[in-house]
Amino acid sequence: MSKVLEAKQAVVEEISGKLKSAVSVVVVDYRGLNVSQVTELRKQLREAGIDFKVYKNSMSRRAAEIAGLEGLNEHLTGPNAIAFSTEDVVAPAKILNDFAKKNEKLEIKAGVIEGAIATVEDVKALAELPSREGLLSMLLSVLQAPMRNFALATKAVAEQKEEQGA
Repeated sequence: MSKVLEAKQAVVEEISGKLKSAVSVVVVDYRGLNVSQVTELRKQLREAGIDFKVYKNSMSRRAAEIAGLEGLNEHLTGPNAIAFSTEDVVAPAKILNDFAKKNEKLEIKAGVIEGAIATVEDVKALAELPSREGLLSMLLSVLQAPMRNFALATKAVAEQKEEQGA
């Protein structure tokens, strides 16, 4: 087997491994972005622990088939970059969506969310969700509300008894 073919197979295995292990994948078209914009985007993604790479479409398509994500192949046309996140489901969608709002040249094409193919609308809806910390604080406030109301009610009853006793 030739060295070129071995190198291509290694890249396909790398991509399929990333597709299988990622909890969230977003495919974007980056045409029209200048070098400083791409550098800024890569920096934001790197800080969030997201792997952002450009691969040949033919290799990406083969890797998607190996990973069982054939539906992604129709979006792998033209210049694409792929963001892989192994930890946070929301982070790549949120960062790329926010960046796309500021730079209209960046176009979100599709994604994979926990092993399921996601449309552009799905990715954008995921991006609009609050962060994990935000969701936890909302849950905490909902859990605290009954206790707070109970405390206020007992305080009001105690003050009313005090007034009646005086």
